[in-house]
Amino acid sequence: MHDSKKRSLVKGLSWRILATMDTFFIAYFFFGEIHLALPIAITEVFSKILLYYLHERGWDNISWGRESHMPSHLRSIAKGATWRFIGSLDTIIISFAYSGNMSASFSVGLTEVATKISFFYIHERIWSHISWGRIYESSSVPVQQFHKI
Repeated sequence: MHDSKKRSLVKGLSWRILATMDTFFIAYFFFGEIHLALPIAITEVFSKILLYYLHERGWDNISWGRESHMPSHLRSIAKGATWRFIGSLDTIIISFAYSGNMSASFSVGLTEVATKISFFYIHERIWSHISWGRIYESSSVPVQQFHKI
């Protein structure tokens, strides 16, 4: 089982909408200013779509945790953890670039760890029940039929 590139793209876009709203509210909480929270969230739309797409394509090359026609819960957790590391680092860098405040930038990035892992897991489980864009391959071992003589 593999995912099509279109599925990866649509899945990335749906995640980005949810995650951008989360980033905006967290940044607003720590910086207290819309003029900082908004550009942080908007910049993330572009950086995270690219990073998420690359993350999805990378995970598509890993067969571990793919059970029959659905990813395992453990695979979803592992994908969430690897994505969160990449995503939080990106958020910290973007927040610092706009604010110049390293402490608040780390607070935004570290708060995201809890909120985004939870949201990512839920998002991943919802997508695990959507078959659109999934490519199911036949077994690599050919099945031989034997005929009675």
